[in-house]
Amino acid sequence: MTQEELLKQLEELAGRVNVTIRYESLKNEDPSTFGGLCRVKEQSVLFLHAKATVKRKIEMITEALKRYDVDEIFLRPALREHLKKDGFSNGDPL
Repeated sequence: MTQEELLKQLEELAGRVNVTIRYESLKNEDPSTFGGLCRVKEQSVLFLHAKATVKRKIEMITEALKRYDVDEIFLRPALREHLKKDGFSNGDPL
C-alpha cells in the first residue's frame, strides 16, 4: 500500500469514529507544529498543517486515533497492520 492510500484509509477511519480532519495553514512561530486533536463544540477535530508531508500527516492521524476503540470496526488488513505496528492501543476519546 502506498503512503497516499494509507493516508486516505486513515482519513476514512477518522470519519468513522467521528473525528473531523481539517487541513489548515497553521501559522505558528514554531515550524515543528503540525497540528493536534481538540474538541470544538462537542466535536473532535484534528487540525493538521496543510503543508505537512504525507508521512507526517499519517503519523498525526495515527497518533490521534490511538484514543479511540476501533476493535469493532472493519479495517483492511494493511491498515490494521499499520496500526498494530505503531503500537496502537485503544484508549478513551477526548
